[in-house]
This record gives sequence, C-alpha cells and structure tokens, in this order.
Amino acid sequence: MSYTRQLSHEPGSSGMPSIEPLLALMPYLWPKDRPDLRKRVVISMIFLVLAPFVTVAAPYFFKMATDRLKGSPEDIAIIIPLSLIVSYGVARIMMQALAQLRDAVFADVCYHALRQVAVETFHHMHALSLRFHLERRTGGLSRVIDRGTKAIDRLLTLAIFNIFPTLMQVVLICIIMATMHNIWFLVATLAMIAAYVQFTFAITKRRIDIRRQMNESDNEANTKAVDSLLNYETVKYFNAEMHEEKRFDSAMKKYADASIITQKSLSYLNTGQSVIASLGLIAVMALAAMGIKDGSLSVGDLVFVNGLLIQLFIPLNLLGTVYRDISQALIDMETMFGLLHRPQEISDKADAKPLAVAGGEVRFDNVVFSYEPDRVVLKGISFTVPAGKTVAVVGPSGAGKSTISRILYRFYDIQSGTVTIDGQDIRDVSQASLRASIGIVPQDTVLFNDTIRYNIGYGRVGAGEDEILEAARLAQIDPFIRQLPGGYASMVGERGLKLSGGEKQRVAIARTLLKNPPVLLLDEATSALDTHTEREIQSALKTVSQNRTTLVIAHRLSTVVDADEILVLDQGRIIERGRHDDLIAQNGAYASMWNRQKEAAEARERLQAVETDAGDVKDELVEVAHRMAVAGGKE
Repeated sequence: MSYTRQLSHEPGSSGMPSIEPLLALMPYLWPKDRPDLRKRVVISMIFLVLAPFVTVAAPYFFKMATDRLKGSPEDIAIIIPLSLIVSYGVARIMMQALAQLRDAVFADVCYHALRQVAVETFHHMHALSLRFHLERRTGGLSRVIDRGTKAIDRLLTLAIFNIFPTLMQVVLICIIMATMHNIWFLVATLAMIAAYVQFTFAITKRRIDIRRQMNESDNEANTKAVDSLLNYETVKYFNAEMHEEKRFDSAMKKYADASIITQKSLSYLNTGQSVIASLGLIAVMALAAMGIKDGSLSVGDLVFVNGLLIQLFIPLNLLGTVYRDISQALIDMETMFGLLHRPQEISDKADAKPLAVAGGEVRFDNVVFSYEPDRVVLKGISFTVPAGKTVAVVGPSGAGKSTISRILYRFYDIQSGTVTIDGQDIRDVSQASLRASIGIVPQDTVLFNDTIRYNIGYGRVGAGEDEILEAARLAQIDPFIRQLPGGYASMVGERGLKLSGGEKQRVAIARTLLKNPPVLLLDEATSALDTHTEREIQSALKTVSQNRTTLVIAHRLSTVVDADEILVLDQGRIIERGRHDDLIAQNGAYASMWNRQKEAAEARERLQAVETDAGDVKDELVEVAHRMAVAGGKE
C-alpha cells in the first residue's frame, strides 16, 4: 500500500488544513488483504449509528416516566413508571456500552493502520537518496514521524467517533423539535447550534497558523537538542554549554510564546461557547415553560427538551477542542504524508533484474558526474578493476575520490557514461542486489548503539555465533573483545564512541568479512588512524581483500604500494596511472605526493624517537635523585 497522490495543500496557504491526509488514510482503514479488519469496520460502524438513537431515547424515557409520576397515587404505584425509569437507566448504560464496544472493535483497525503508515514511512526514509539524508535534520524528522503516527489515532477517535455521532444527534434532535413541538423550538435550537459552531470555527481557524508555528518551533528545539547531545564532546572541547543552552532556549521561547497565545485563545473560546450554550438552553426552556402554562406541553416535555439539549451540549462543549485537535492532526498527518510522498531520486527500473556476479569486474567508462549543475566533480574518467585484482585511487582532497564509492553504491546517478559490474550497467539492476554484492570499510565507521556481536552480525543478518566469532578472529579483534567484561555482549555506545578508532575499524572489517561480498570497497579505511594502528589494520585488510575485486580509495600512499594499479585523480580527471614503482619512476604527481608523505612520516618517527629518548633520560634522572635521597637518609 502506498500514498500516491500529490498533496496540493501548502501549509499556511489558508486558515484551514487540507483534508487530503484523511483521504490518503482511507485505504489503510479498509485493507484489501485483511477481511477480518473490514468486518470489524462494519461492526463498529453499526455501533456508531446506533449510539445517537440510544442517546436521544434516554431523555424520552425520562419524559414518559415524569408524565406518569404526576398522576394519582394509584397510578404512581403501578409498574409502568418504574419500568420507564429502569428503561432510562438502561438507555444511559447502553450509551456508554455502545461507545466502548465500538472502540474495542475498531482498535485492531486503528492500530493496524497506524503501524502500516509508520512502517511505510520508515521504509520510505531508507529509500530516499543520500542527498536527502545529508540535508535532513534528524531531530526534526523524528518528530514529524512521531507526531504524524500519533495524529492518526487522534484523528480517527475524534473525526469518526465524535464528529459523526454529534452530527447524527443534531439531526435527530432537530427532527424531534420540529415534529413534537412548535416551530420555535426548532428555530431556537438551530440558532443556538449555528451560533455555537460559527463562533467555534471562527476562533479556532485563527489558532491553526499558531499551531503550525508551534510545530516548527518544536522541531527546531528538538533538532538543536539532538544535535548538541550527539556532539557532546565538541561542546565540552569549546566550553560551549551556555551557547548551546541559549540556542535551545531561543527555540523553546518561540514554542512557549505560541503556546501562551494558543492557551489564551482557548480560554476565550470556552467562555464564548458557554455563553452561547446557556442562552440557547434558556430560550428553549422558556418556550417549554410557556407551553406548559398554555397546556400544549406537559412537565415531561420540559424534562425531555432539557435532557436533549444537555445531551447535545456534552459533545458540543468539546467542539472547539475537537476541531482544534482534528486540525492539528490533519497538519501533522499532512507533513508526514508529504514526507511519505517525497519522490525517490534513485529508483529501480520497472524491469530491473538482480545483479549476477561471476568474477566481479568493475568498469567506469567515460563517467561524468556533478552534485550541482555548475560543479562537475568527475570529468569523463575511465578505468577497470579486473576480477580478483586491486586498484587504488589516490589524489588530493576534493579530487573526487569518495564520489567514486558513492557512485558505485548508486547513492547518486551519473550524468553520462556507464558503470558496470561484469558487464551489467548498475542502473539496470536492482539496488538491493547491487549493494548486496559490495562490501565497504569506510573511513568513519559508525556503529549502532548495541552490542559488539550485533554490530559484527549486521554484516549478514541471521549469521550464526560461530560465523561471527570467525569473522572477528580474521579481523584480529577477537582477543580484544574477549578481554572486555561483557565480551561480545559489550555495548559500544552511541555511534560506537566507547571504542577507539582502530577498534571500530576492526569491527567494520569483521562485518564485511561476514558479508563475504565479491566486490570490496576500502574508502580511506585507515586515513584517520595513527601509523602504528594503521599497520595493524593493514594486515587485516589484506585478509579481507584476498581473492576479491577491490577498489581502494586512499589518502596514505603507503597503504596502496601493493595495488595492481594506482590511479592518480586530480580535479575530476585521471592524470597518472600505473603500479607504484612505475609511478615513482615517472617522477610526476604521484612521486611528489609520495616524497611529501615519506618526509612527513620520517619527521614523525624522529619526533617520536626524541620523545622516547627524553623519556628515558627523565627516568634515569628520577632514579638518580631517588638513590641520592635514600643515601642522604642513611647518613
């Protein structure tokens, strides 16, 4: 099931929210593949229709009992008045019973719809492009989904189970007023209802834009809070707690100001509603009193019309709140369905087939790509990674190296040229099969806030314990994990912050080994590590890349000296290519980069040696001072 209609309403374009989200919800309430839920809808609608008739019948039984009780003592003793009183009580019970039965029967339908919409939205978020997720605000997005799903429950409860019964009740009361009494009862009732509804809608419409402002402020505050807490260490580094607090307080002030206006307008609304309802009740009761005086009505009729209006005032008193909540629910659903309707930038072709990998040869043929029309990142690059071989791409920052990995994963589509695996254009195969065939060890490994076992097992969901342990052993992280108090059940923390950079990289390698893909992508997998850790990780990377088609995106040239071919990328073009020794012999851009990095590495090693020597000298001086102090004490 999917929402395929374009929402035409633009928030803030008018005082009223669009009802299109409600229309979009209808298929979820009448699911084609769930006849049991359709049956529940029918039964709950029967209860829904019966409830107003029982509500109107209750005061009528009270009227009849009142008329019977005003007779002679002999009449009072008979069973009829008592049975009418019992009938009134039963009717009152049925009013509540029907409502509760209706809610109980419809609950399965309501929460099935809520779950389906939430899951479909969650699925759609993963289907949207990398561009969307780079631009999104996580905190605000989570609030949109949270409010949207809650709005479904609120809307169904209020729109179907409050507004519809109230409308039926109004119609029944107007019919009774017109048939059982003179026309003025109907005129007074209609005038009161019309004034009440008009006043309620006029005030509430003015509050809808304020509610939208409240939503925006709430999103902004939540986004700032999530962003600040995710960057806790950065906040501490720069002593910026007060700055973050002021940013959060600024967003909360906007929310509080809008909330104050909303609350004040609600007070005005409730007061005006009470005045109108009271005036209407006074007018109808006065007409009934005059009818009793001239003999056209009985005391029971006075009780009857009073009971009818009191029964009507119960839902009408909530009309402002109901209207406001329905409007808010429509706004929340409008935002969520707009998100659900957002088109996918990258989608499978209708006839897309699974990728069939034989050897795993990767070929880029005259590929041109740009993130923005006026900024071309790759300018017609061509290269081949033969099956089972290793090709490295090096170059300065901004040359377009990481863009190659994003294109291979099809996070973006290229403007021209082709990218193929074993001769199959990656645009012609399904994204799921493409990504299942590629494993990646990224520069910045982000882990789930779960156990080490879960994070390694994420490489192939459903893998057995022995397979997870073997992957950890091959990635050379098994000894470290076993030293932890919780072992493989140890939690890694938010984004894996409890682990060091090298430990996270080993988890990423183990995860990729468990996935066992035919094509491997190493995207600057060691650039953020120190030299010692890099050397340790390199041995694990050699294990994971054996007998696999491997594309290495590298910053440190020392990690790619054994590659079968090295491509030097600069400003979106391949300016040199060959093996390490050949490129050094050319004495071009690669050789220049190699010499600079070699000099920097030698300088770091000399500095470390000096620091080590200084540490040894310091230790010797401390030892000499200690001996002298001991000798002085003996004297």
